[in-house]
Amino acid sequence: MLKLFKRFNKRDWLYIFICFLLIITQVWLDLKLPDYMSNITRLVTEKGSNITDILVQGGYMLLCAFGSLLAAIITGYLTSFLSADFSLNLRKRIFKKVGKFGMEEVKKFEISSLITRTTNDVTQLEMFIAMGLQMLIKAPIMALWAVTKILNKNFEWSLLTGGCVVILLLTVGTIIFIVFPRFEKVQKLIDKVNGVTRENLTGIRVIRAFNAEKYEQKRFEDVNSSLTSMQMFNQKCFAVLNPVMNFVMHFLTLGIYFIGAIMINKALMLDKFILFSNMVVFSSYGMQVIAAFLMLAMIFMILPRAQVSARRINEILDSDIAIKEGTIDGRGSKEVGTVEFRNVSFKYPDADEYLLKDISFKVNKGETIAFIGSTGSGKSTLINLVPRFYDATDGEVLVDGINVKDYKKESLNNKIGYVPQKAVMFTGDVISNVSYGYNGKGKPTLKKVKEAIKVAQAEDFVTKMDKQYESHIARGGTNVSGGQKQRLAIARAIARDPEIYIFDDSFSALDYKTDSVLRKELKKYTKDATSMIVAQRIGTIIGADKIVVLDSGTMVGIGTHKELLKTCPIYREIALSQLSKEELENA
Repeated sequence: MLKLFKRFNKRDWLYIFICFLLIITQVWLDLKLPDYMSNITRLVTEKGSNITDILVQGGYMLLCAFGSLLAAIITGYLTSFLSADFSLNLRKRIFKKVGKFGMEEVKKFEISSLITRTTNDVTQLEMFIAMGLQMLIKAPIMALWAVTKILNKNFEWSLLTGGCVVILLLTVGTIIFIVFPRFEKVQKLIDKVNGVTRENLTGIRVIRAFNAEKYEQKRFEDVNSSLTSMQMFNQKCFAVLNPVMNFVMHFLTLGIYFIGAIMINKALMLDKFILFSNMVVFSSYGMQVIAAFLMLAMIFMILPRAQVSARRINEILDSDIAIKEGTIDGRGSKEVGTVEFRNVSFKYPDADEYLLKDISFKVNKGETIAFIGSTGSGKSTLINLVPRFYDATDGEVLVDGINVKDYKKESLNNKIGYVPQKAVMFTGDVISNVSYGYNGKGKPTLKKVKEAIKVAQAEDFVTKMDKQYESHIARGGTNVSGGQKQRLAIARAIARDPEIYIFDDSFSALDYKTDSVLRKELKKYTKDATSMIVAQRIGTIIGADKIVVLDSGTMVGIGTHKELLKTCPIYREIALSQLSKEELENA
């Protein structure tokens, strides 16, 4: 936790110092109250005392109480500001760090856990700063100061107060010992609840189509019941604390007065008034000591969970990113628009076997290279090595003659227009989705956006929408069809005007007619750019300059459509499964 608090800036430390001074002032004022109460008690019992003197002492008590209240309000305001500002900056840091994660890190933490750590865990730390910072400073100061006030006042009363403090500490220590290990489990169970909820919302159509609502409800009830059970156990443990504290406080007050009554009964007449006054003062200071330890107890209730949350957040902030940043910006490279694989092999970090084995090819500027093969042959994985979603395990992937590992990530991404297998839309309008991101040249103009939409064959449905190019797109594109989303995703890549286009099975949701027209327009528009296409349809890749055939991660053929029909049995088998022999010969 201290590691996170080191991020406080100078202004934050100034506020903490001001809080420290205010809390000392507040404690001093609170501890002055019993002194004035003692004076009032003495004045009441003395003969010839003036009512004015008693009112003056009462006035001082009111001033102390008001001053303490004012200090508490200012301290509360500053700590609230500190906690809110801290959580704001911490969420920014987590979001920025997660934004740099590769697919390996995302899989390691899981999306549901990343969401919990960014929200719930940060909130735990915010609560600790807002509430715990005051008590963490105030409790030990008050305890020590109050103890010095009652020290040597009376041995019996001091012994009783010490015994009560020991009982409180033992109770708190026992509860923390039992509960602390379970806080880690609570946060993990919250991760699971988020995960199940996210899966349920994402797959709601499938769930309804298969009448799996009861099954999903049971899944949720299982993790929710586990979380509730764990939380109930923790709350039951903490529930013991409150009655014990109340018992100790009332027992201390009763004990002080009981012992005081015995002492007053045995004392001489002149000493009775002094003992009574001391008893009132000691009772007040005793309550202050107990109150200080009550605050410490509350800190111990908040602190363990905050520590768990801090550790989980530090796991994100301290995690090593597998995809390291390069130093080259790619300007002035000898080659332009080229992609080359040199003996590339790849396996996932947690896998034993290679998914891709010894892949080598080169595609030049203006050429189109396509990848085809059976499901699971590694087509998508192969092209995902170009934008460095993963890094090749062995061999080299080169863009413009430079190893992609040597590029600055931004510079590499500026060269690429990427269309994923599953089209992704963001909350906004058509323009914001198509002009999404930055390509090193500035945002695409409206003219460029319209042109990209036209090439992507999206103009027909966009112009029919209520506000046309300014029409609303819901989160995830839920208010447009799958084919419309794919065309907008293709338009987004076109508007970027990159050197290299990557289409990861991006035409699968299009009908054959739209697919054919789009590819013709795309070929005209991107004649000076390099295109890499993953596809299942032969018709989509039939005109490619090079076609790479993959089988179980191995490249079993490369060439044009006609060459592969003659030389590659696997390609011929795939082609004949989709088109007749006559259609293939006339293609």
